[in-house]
Amino acid sequence: MKKQELGFMIGIAKNRQVSIVKGQYQSVESLEIEENGTIVYLKEFGEVKVFKKHFKNGMLRFYILFDKENKDLRETDKTLFTLLKTTHWIIECYHRALKQLCGINKFIVRKSEAILTHFFSSLRAFIKLELMRANELIDNWYQLQRELSIEVNRNFILEQINLKLSA
Repeated sequence: MKKQELGFMIGIAKNRQVSIVKGQYQSVESLEIEENGTIVYLKEFGEVKVFKKHFKNGMLRFYILFDKENKDLRETDKTLFTLLKTTHWIIECYHRALKQLCGINKFIVRKSEAILTHFFSSLRAFIKLELMRANELIDNWYQLQRELSIEVNRNFILEQINLKLSA
């Protein structure tokens, strides 16, 4: 990635070996990481900046950041990290909604045209959901699915009760 000059932010395991002084490697969890990140050497890559993130549930995660635009990692601060992390989370939520609610990964077609039609339909369904949320017709993307499931379950139970009563 470095040769291609691509920037990245990626989560790393707490036992990942990094070094503050080139050649003296230690696990990332044993480092004193400053609030604005700490510059370390990543084996077979070079300089990156390490950040740590405390989550509400008490979990601690470590992230490394390499910014192709900003060659001087000293200028990369927590603000940029927070912006990237927030953007990453929004994209994760979008991907999850596409899979769970719009069925983008559930198709049994082989022809290119059918696959493209399925992808387009899934994206269109997501846009409809987002417009409904933006227009405050629903509170969140999952509301329609939940309400539909409740209705289907209710009808099934009532049908089963009627079958037992008529038997």
